[in-house]
Amino acid sequence: MLSTTPASHLGSGSGKIEAMEPTRRAPLPRSVEEFRVLAHSRLAGFPRIEVADAPGVRRAAVVLCVVEEPDGSPAVIVIKRAYRGRNAGQWGLPGGRLDEGETAEQAALRELHEELGLHARPGDLLGALDDFPAASGFTITPLVLALTDATRLRPNLDEVHSVHLVDLARLAAEDTPRWVRAEDAVRQAELRDDAAPADAVGLLQMRLGPKMTIHAPTGALLWQFREVVLLGTAPSAARVAHFTQPDWTHR
Repeated sequence: MLSTTPASHLGSGSGKIEAMEPTRRAPLPRSVEEFRVLAHSRLAGFPRIEVADAPGVRRAAVVLCVVEEPDGSPAVIVIKRAYRGRNAGQWGLPGGRLDEGETAEQAALRELHEELGLHARPGDLLGALDDFPAASGFTITPLVLALTDATRLRPNLDEVHSVHLVDLARLAAEDTPRWVRAEDAVRQAELRDDAAPADAVGLLQMRLGPKMTIHAPTGALLWQFREVVLLGTAPSAARVAHFTQPDWTHR
């Protein structure tokens, strides 16, 4: 069941994606503390790919922030952007562009606080995934962190329409990633359940719920997080820089 709570009515709660039964390659962490140990270990050995600085490269940072659900199970925060400005109404992760002189880590922690009211320390960061060269011209650095206390979560209504907790078991489920033809990589309101899978490498959809299908770039970051951190996939089989974005995300 998918429960979506608009940010204006969120209070101290959040939307939640209930886990569907996945077929697992290995046991998943059952708590934020177990996740912290697993993520730190796997990211320490992950040879991430960095995009070098060059004229015209603009940088952004996002956070794959794992928190505890009311039942104690770990979940990652996904947001829907406010219906205004850049990427209006699109699925995303907390984050944004780097300010002058900021590191990706500093920007990620600042944006997490500005968008969701959550305070995280540098010590809460567990590592980073590959830089993603988005079609918008931004190079996105995804940082992974875990918070044991998210009770102060308060969305900034100017930037966030709604907040959702995606259970890690749902993210790891075999039926979550789906590859489709370019013509079927459409906005949420236009999605069809009967879209044929791509014969060759198509466009990625992360199908997290009946009304929650996420494409690259956010979908690519969630997919690599799933493969590297949750499932322990070999780095060579979990690269994402080549993932194609739907045309309507090129902003």
